Amino acid sequence: MVSHAVASEHLAAREPVIAKLRDKVGPPALRSPLDSHFAALVRSVLYQQLAGAAAAAIHGRLVAALDGDVSPEPLLRLSPEALRALGLSANKAASLRDLAAKVLDGTVELGARSLARQDDEEVISRLSAVRGIGRWTAQMFLLFQLRRLDVWPTGDLGVRRGYGLAWGVPMPTARQLEELGEPLKPYRSVAAWYCWRACEVLAGASKSAVTGQPSRLSRGGDLPIQLVRQK
Repeated sequence: MVSHAVASEHLAAREPVIAKLRDKVGPPALRSPLDSHFAALVRSVLYQQLAGAAAAAIHGRLVAALDGDVSPEPLLRLSPEALRALGLSANKAASLRDLAAKVLDGTVELGARSLARQDDEEVISRLSAVRGIGRWTAQMFLLFQLRRLDVWPTGDLGVRRGYGLAWGVPMPTARQLEELGEPLKPYRSVAAWYCWRACEVLAGASKSAVTGQPSRLSRGGDLPIQLVRQK
């Protein structure tokens, strides 16, 4: 598979805007996945619509309750009441239990071989069957956990805003961005990363949990990934 750095070279060679951004900020620098695929999805659900510190505290309590084993069987052994006692809302507790159940019954397949056989849309479809996981969350899983190269999250406000800033056009709608992404195939994940970086370096957005990079204009602090999602 082509690396993100090499993909950015290919994209910059035919797209002047990407070339300028690459000259300014360098090749994409994605953080290495810190969790198993299941644990990464658990983290994503927990962090949705919560401030970073609060979500981190709840996540830490959950990991401790699981003795560090964030996998389906131990999670299902925690009752909804036990999850609520850790600080999860009723909806998040139900979402995590549904995710664990669907992994165990095969609705969601997270094994390396199985994922390799699934194209992006199949992964999105399977994950979207889980309560509390929508298309955007599934796309972030594809982009950052699985390192897929052609993910184009048109519903992400940061990508839309960054595209407008970088290309010098009014911020496109999600539908408009879908068409605008056609020339960026098959490396739209790389283009999305540069759109997020454009928000940081061109508009002074603070350090982003999406790119993991500090802006030169940053005043400090983290921008949780959920805050760039289109509501």
